[in-house]
Amino acid sequence: MGMSKNVTMSLSILFIVGCAPRDGPPKPKSVIQPLLQATQRAHEVQKTVDEHADATRKAVDTQERGDTPP
Repeated sequence: MGMSKNVTMSLSILFIVGCAPRDGPPKPKSVIQPLLQATQRAHEVQKTVDEHADATRKAVDTQERGDTPP
């Protein structure tokens, strides 16, 4: 009878520990939030690319006119 008490006690403890909530990574507030963040990053990258393209365009125009570079 003592063995069955130990097994029952062990199984109940394992069940409680197994069902305890686990801390996982935080879930996004909505399904759309990661998409909005990706879109924002893409806009920032595009802005950087546009700035570099403008600087290159100005440098080429300056060289074509024969002016000294700034």
